[in-house]
Amino acid sequence: MARFKRMQVLNAMLDTGVIPLFYHPDVEVAKRVVEACVSGGATTIEFTNRGDRAWHVFHGLMEFVEKSAPKAILGVGSVVDPGTAALYINEGANFVVGPSFNPEVAKICNRRKIAYVPGCGSETEISIAEEWGVEVIKIFPANLMGGPDFIKAVLAPAPWHTLLPTGGVEANEENLRGWFKAGVALVGLGSNLIRKEWVEAGDYASIAQLTADVIGWIAKIRGK
Repeated sequence: MARFKRMQVLNAMLDTGVIPLFYHPDVEVAKRVVEACVSGGATTIEFTNRGDRAWHVFHGLMEFVEKSAPKAILGVGSVVDPGTAALYINEGANFVVGPSFNPEVAKICNRRKIAYVPGCGSETEISIAEEWGVEVIKIFPANLMGGPDFIKAVLAPAPWHTLLPTGGVEANEENLRGWFKAGVALVGLGSNLIRKEWVEAGDYASIAQLTADVIGWIAKIRGK
């Protein structure tokens, strides 16, 4: 069962403006990555369902978060079907992210008051997802969808969209400024933030520092 209510999760996402996302098959490494992200100021963190028995890792990671990082809001990504969504929701996932929109996943998430963030690539897909109660829409892959220009285009006729680009977002101030000035509400950062070489070297301090930098840049861009 999720420890955080849906509105708490959505507000936390919007407040920091970034969701770090990653996958690693070793639960001990995954714990250190989450610790680093939390140390850098991230509150919502996405563990992606990318590998065999990934839910086993998620189970151990959720137990760790509940005991050692209780303010961290852990969710699951790369969910494409309702069965997988149900599995992770029963493991305590606080939000569910997918590369595409699936109405059956939306139905399961709504039934349990879990935030669902599906991937969309057109104004039509975005509008359909919103009709199913989705609050935050993931634009994926954002760089291939047209980047910040796509964001500006869809927000022009529908400024009520709450958009989260993932894929092609870079962990530097200039790139982030382009996305936020275009009108995004927040961004998703994977390998540009949780860098493979840092994870392999056990350099979690660098992950924590870059996470803090990203959150600081976003606050600066927003004028906070």
